[in-house]
Amino acid sequence: MNKNFRNAVAISALLLASTSLFAQIEDKKGIVAKGAELFKVQDGFSFTEGPAINRMGDVFFTDQPNDKIYRWNSNSNQITVFKDGAGRSNGLYFQLDGTLIAAADLNNELWEIDQNTGAEKVIVSSFKGNKLNGPNDVWVRPKGGIFFTDPLYPRDYWEGVRGKEMEQDGKHVYFLSADRTELFRVAEDLTQPNGIVGTPDGKTLYVADIGAKKTWKYDVQEDGYLTNKTLFCEMGSDGMTIDDRGNVYLTGNGVTVFDKKGEQIAHIPVPEKWTANVCFGALDRKTLFITAMGAVYTLDMKTRGVW
Repeated sequence: MNKNFRNAVAISALLLASTSLFAQIEDKKGIVAKGAELFKVQDGFSFTEGPAINRMGDVFFTDQPNDKIYRWNSNSNQITVFKDGAGRSNGLYFQLDGTLIAAADLNNELWEIDQNTGAEKVIVSSFKGNKLNGPNDVWVRPKGGIFFTDPLYPRDYWEGVRGKEMEQDGKHVYFLSADRTELFRVAEDLTQPNGIVGTPDGKTLYVADIGAKKTWKYDVQEDGYLTNKTLFCEMGSDGMTIDDRGNVYLTGNGVTVFDKKGEQIAHIPVPEKWTANVCFGALDRKTLFITAMGAVYTLDMKTRGVW
């Protein structure tokens, strides 16, 4: 076999692999841009998580084992370190004023981080005198107030007996009022709450119970309490996002998309063992940004993110 033939075979194999990957995308409602293919932006991380978009369309995400927050520039497609020493942050979310909220589970805290300076401030350190189990994911209500999940995932960087037993009496969902004066539980009957996201009108909240393999839908009351718990779909999720059609994006085995009625309409395979989280990036909010294991990916979409 001569060199030119070998090169041709190799190129054909790469093209076939790329075509095969795209052909596996199931898209019943035309939410993916025509001809779009999954693109690996960068790898070499340890475990990527928590993507969150700012007003300029840039996406901030975490590499929790390496204790860093990175920033993806939507214009240059370049990734740079935003914060080194990030409290082992996991889930992230931007407030409307540009403050970054982080589930920092090094000391089981919730942080706010200045987007310009990187300076952090602890806004939740405990609940009723005990540490949290380890805040995982967050969603900021448009009118203010923060919902966050507090499951338990033991970390090898926790010292002593931490992680062997829960700090709290269960794995719950919490709400922190906009003025930071009230912190209370809003869901106490879940197995392992993880991913969380709400609708742009702030009236509906989705919470993934990854331990029970279910995602629940709630009505959000003015004071932050949740009512009318209903089953959204028979699938849990690590991270979540939502688009302008009301479709909900769940992660784990790639990205699985459900319409507002809870019917599966798409599946986006990702060539990694686990897909942790997802959000919409770029100024037009039409780039799906995916964190998966040691890499991050993008996919051009027809739908638009609402955050």
